Amino acid sequence: MADREDKNAENVAGKFYVDSQCIDCDLCRETAPKNFTRADDEGYSFVYKQPETDEEREQCVEAMEGCPVEAIGNDGED
Repeated sequence: MADREDKNAENVAGKFYVDSQCIDCDLCRETAPKNFTRADDEGYSFVYKQPETDEEREQCVEAMEGCPVEAIGNDGED
């Protein structure tokens, strides 16, 4: 399970985030490309835009559920 205390620094504020467990597998970027991107120099993903539509939210949840190392977190409606 993702650790909110271990979020990658590049994540924008909001309910979804990626922590340091990310192994750069590309699943989240393929599943929700409008919300996840890659820190090229560091080799991991982060949330660059929080979801704004139901479709984007569904894609972020799908990415979170499919993450092989559970590096994507959801803090609810914070």
